[in-house]
Amino acid sequence: MEFFYILLGLCIGIFSGIFGIGGGFILTPVLILFGIPPLSAIGTSLMYSIGTSVSGVAAHLRFKNILWKPAAVLGIVGIGATQVAHPLVVWSEKMGYDDTIIPIFYIVLLAYFALSLLYKQSKRKKTAQSTTEIQFSWPKAVFIGFTGGFISTTLGVGGGFVMVPMLISLMKFPSRKAVGTSLVSVFFIVSAGFLTYASSVQIDYKLGLLLILGALVGTQLGAKLTTIYSSEQIQKYLGALYITILSSVILKLVHFDKAGLGIITLYVLTMLVLFLKETITHTKRKTSTS
Repeated sequence: MEFFYILLGLCIGIFSGIFGIGGGFILTPVLILFGIPPLSAIGTSLMYSIGTSVSGVAAHLRFKNILWKPAAVLGIVGIGATQVAHPLVVWSEKMGYDDTIIPIFYIVLLAYFALSLLYKQSKRKKTAQSTTEIQFSWPKAVFIGFTGGFISTTLGVGGGFVMVPMLISLMKFPSRKAVGTSLVSVFFIVSAGFLTYASSVQIDYKLGLLLILGALVGTQLGAKLTTIYSSEQIQKYLGALYITILSSVILKLVHFDKAGLGIITLYVLTMLVLFLKETITHTKRKTSTS
């Protein structure tokens, strides 16, 4: 079982590196599907997201995908938002709402961002030539950071799965820059969120460390993949990931836990095969031209 958790951490780490998410976005519903209580799953996922974000930042730093000013704003505002969200999460658990509210919150967010990435992508392509410059805005940055931090603590995720599409749509970040910048802010947000949960929730630290071991390798591989895929491909695959997690959470709500886990597994395996195939093709192409 220990090897399985390392492998799980590696696979999720790959998606963290390529999509700029902390990894908890995938890990939290998976842990819940394994029968771990929601708040314990959130705390463990936040611990895991610290590892993925640190490793991901180190990788994206090499590829110059990080814009430090927006990252700092998102991170600082996000930390404040985690402190606002935590009392609400504790209250929902005391009232017995956590098993329902958290999955429903997931469903609403996932549906919105899946639609924004997949169905608005063609519209963005048409206007891409006139909006190629990054449009940094303090109000937008504060809004994105607060939203990411609030959702991070509420759902046990890094917040990157919210901030990446918002950076792309609201401030016109190229996908690679959005991914790298998001991971920096994710580190600050999940660190604050984890410390808050660690003081009040029982966390399986051994499980978290096993997952992080796999993530240290996975995030490096994922960051490398951003140099192979186009921005449009990254957005398309991220949108498909949102739909996959959305489907699994809905199945969880209607007590088809194994079916939900099966859908996530199928997506992960399919994407890993595509990643491997594209990497081999890219390597052969570089070898033939050099």
